[in-house]
Amino acid sequence: MNNVYTTISAEETRKLGHELAVQIIPGTLICLSGDLGAGKTTFTQGFLRGLGAEGPYISPTFVIMKQYDLGQPVNGIERIYHVDAYRVEMKDFEILGFSEWCGDKKGIIILEWPERVSDILPEKRTEIVFKNVSEDEREITITSFP
Repeated sequence: MNNVYTTISAEETRKLGHELAVQIIPGTLICLSGDLGAGKTTFTQGFLRGLGAEGPYISPTFVIMKQYDLGQPVNGIERIYHVDAYRVEMKDFEILGFSEWCGDKKGIIILEWPERVSDILPEKRTEIVFKNVSEDEREITITSFP
């Protein structure tokens, strides 16, 4: 089932992230796809804020993974792994601990650029695709598998 949303500002994109965060359950893998500047990190900022993660909320492009430990668990979630696969090879991603992050029953993973590591993605995941419609407008499609 696909849910399609349209946002017309960065703040609306953050708000959508916030709204999804309060519905998420531990152990979820969220895959974010879209062109550079499509809103993946902006969405993630709202998501992290929605779970009460302490900022600053930055893209993990150069550090590969940023872990946020929640002071107060939310819906059983204690940790958030914000991961960026843009600059790594699949074999490197496995070495970095991707399967351990996926196995964390009290954590969730937000993965940017999942297409770079598609062969190791678990079947059970939520995919969110960001599409630039105009300078400010985004079409955001959310699909859960299975």
